[in-house]
Amino acid sequence: MTLRLFIVVICCAFFSTLKAQEKKRLSIIRTEIPPKIDGVLNDSIWQIAQPASGFIQFQPEMGIIETSSNRTVVRMTYDDNAIYVAAYLYDDPTKIMRQFTGRDDFGQNDFFGVILNPNNDAQNDTEFFVLPSGTQLDAVATPSNGEDFGWNAVWDSAVKIADDGWVVELKIPYRALRFSNQEVQTWGIQFHRQFRRDRSRYTWSPVDVTKGNMSLYHGELVGLTNIKPPTRLSLYPFASALLNTYEGQTDTDLNLGLDVKYGISENFTLDATLIPDFSQAGFDNLILNLGPFEQTYSEQRQFFTEGIDLFSKGNLFFSRRVGSRPSGRTTLNNNETLIEFPNSVKVLNAIKVSGRTKNGLGIGVFNAITEKTNAVIRDTLTGETRTQVVEPLANYSIMVFDQQFNRNSSVSLINTNVSRNGHFRDANVTGLLFDINNKTNTYNLEGNLKMSSVNRDTGTQTGLSSFFIARKTAGNYRYSIDHSYADTNYDINDLGFINRNNFNNFGVDFSYRTFEPSKNLNNYNLSSYINLKRLANPGVYTGTNFGASFNARTKSLHNFGANFNVEPGKQFDYFEAREEGRYFIYENRINSRLYFSSNYNNTFAFDADIGGVLFFEDGRETTEYWFGFEPRVKFSERFLMVYELDYNMSINDRGYVTKRGNEIIFGQRDQRTMENSLRATYNFDANNGLGLAFRNYWSTVAYENKLYTLQTNGRLTKDTGYTADALSYNPDINFSTWNLDLSYSWQFAPGSFLTVLYRNQLFNTDDASGISYSQNLQTLFEQSIQHTFSLKMQYFIDYSNIKALFHKNTNS
Repeated sequence: MTLRLFIVVICCAFFSTLKAQEKKRLSIIRTEIPPKIDGVLNDSIWQIAQPASGFIQFQPEMGIIETSSNRTVVRMTYDDNAIYVAAYLYDDPTKIMRQFTGRDDFGQNDFFGVILNPNNDAQNDTEFFVLPSGTQLDAVATPSNGEDFGWNAVWDSAVKIADDGWVVELKIPYRALRFSNQEVQTWGIQFHRQFRRDRSRYTWSPVDVTKGNMSLYHGELVGLTNIKPPTRLSLYPFASALLNTYEGQTDTDLNLGLDVKYGISENFTLDATLIPDFSQAGFDNLILNLGPFEQTYSEQRQFFTEGIDLFSKGNLFFSRRVGSRPSGRTTLNNNETLIEFPNSVKVLNAIKVSGRTKNGLGIGVFNAITEKTNAVIRDTLTGETRTQVVEPLANYSIMVFDQQFNRNSSVSLINTNVSRNGHFRDANVTGLLFDINNKTNTYNLEGNLKMSSVNRDTGTQTGLSSFFIARKTAGNYRYSIDHSYADTNYDINDLGFINRNNFNNFGVDFSYRTFEPSKNLNNYNLSSYINLKRLANPGVYTGTNFGASFNARTKSLHNFGANFNVEPGKQFDYFEAREEGRYFIYENRINSRLYFSSNYNNTFAFDADIGGVLFFEDGRETTEYWFGFEPRVKFSERFLMVYELDYNMSINDRGYVTKRGNEIIFGQRDQRTMENSLRATYNFDANNGLGLAFRNYWSTVAYENKLYTLQTNGRLTKDTGYTADALSYNPDINFSTWNLDLSYSWQFAPGSFLTVLYRNQLFNTDDASGISYSQNLQTLFEQSIQHTFSLKMQYFIDYSNIKALFHKNTNS
């Protein structure tokens, strides 16, 4: 199929229409006496509330109606304060899977979920799940960002195991939802149930998984009248204590602070951390990075992981930039040395304002301020010290507008800005995005256009980036064509993250997937792709790759799959040389992987994978192989332990070492990497539990003595005679880290937590690349160990409860 014909087919499909599926409706009635949330359905309102039943399976097979023995019956009611839900989930109680987990962790559990969409727009859901163990999970969900379980609300639930199933009751306060102030309202509604033993899933309103997103298939909740959005003001005062010891020095810190959530209007919320405290954010899982690109780590600070769906538009917000390593450098005079350079910058405060109007316009505002930060420099002759600013007072801000329409499409405008005081660099990025689906939800067009502007001492640098994809998104057969571009000046790394710029790439994908079980498999997916890669400037060819992948799930709930990727012919790497305009050529690279994951429902389960890389290139004998093994043992419903071993060996790899004058030096090297980790959890109940996390990472790099010089034609030569012995340092590396986290968390009241945490950390890097694993551990334990002990208590205060209490006292 030619490109022109493909585009014609896509465009024609966008004009097709489909008669909308008739929606299920549930009529809700008001109660004057709220039901007691205890898992016992003896309240009078549950005897008269309309039942929602007739659940239909959508996984692993669509259209199967529930049986009498596993049926689900749901009832709802409401008052001036909350929505109430009662569900009787019929089942054999001996078959109910109930594992005790922490909040927002499904584990190996059955579950019951309530999905509410107050705007009834099929795009903005609020989800509440309850497990048979009593654990709560909640999320906000959109088609573009999926489910965000970093979002947390405060709500009430109770569970009881019965002789013929299990019972769930929920109270969802209006402060946990965003809805308009209308006299009569119709909400989108869906109920979702999983039987973990066979991974079957049922919904009240039928779902067609072959096309569209889940929200399109919601039913409607009618009968809501005269409910008003409450004053949504929640206070989270906290106190934390920190004790840290390292190299014989002990530091203590005591913090008192406040986080606030305030409903500015019926649909918009302000989140603020007025005195931030990130003392319990975990250590990063450090790795050895030999490549030319920045190594990044995931966000672990709760304020920056919760409720950021709008700010994630266009991938322009990488929250680790806020409070990260200073952007400036030090300038040393003669006889001066740097004795202290901070690894991070303190965040003074941060706020988020976000929400969406009834007409589908989402608006988000983010702002954070970081403090001025100094490095310390010492004069080696006089012993005097001085400070130098390496990060001034800085402001980070985001503004985003996201207009949704047709229940399945959106157009967005987002701007990010970083302003630093003084002569330090400032940055601004603007992105225009669209995500458009046709009425039948079978074809999709998605794209963006972004412009960056960075103010430097040498002037303003402006860059441009774009992306476009047209794809078929329904049915067994699916395909797409895409194009991505970024010029040499495109730079979003002050508040975003991009590994590299300067690309002009084209790609085509094709896949086949099943939605109905076969004789041996529940489902499988086969996909293939081909990519053509070029530079934006100069417009030269850099490489081609193609590949395929296969994934399947058996009737026994085991997953397995494989993939391979081929880079045929010459590939031109313009980044490994670390110098603009220079490139390194490699040829005919092939990598592949096999993996298997057994059924987690079993007492013992495991994940395993194996893979490797080969080069078919004259004069090169590079190979790489790796394997991973992750056994897990579920000792009981409360106790789970998971161990993971990953091993990687790269033999005769080639890469950048250093520069000598104008010459770029490469080396041939062997790299060995081993990672051991252990995770264990013991949950006493749904509200308190212990957690253990351990990780030891070890990587060594050993270079051959004879080094290469990169020629202007991209090839390597040894004729220049460089050797590792002649360098001013030994390029070999021995890199090792050790982290251990032991934690206890107790939710002693709704939304209120006590967390006790002990951590220790070890780190070592040297050039002893030839040592064994046991010798490395011995060396690692000779290093100074950092011990951290922290205690934090956070309490949830709802303004509505305070107001009601004062009103009650006044009446008395």
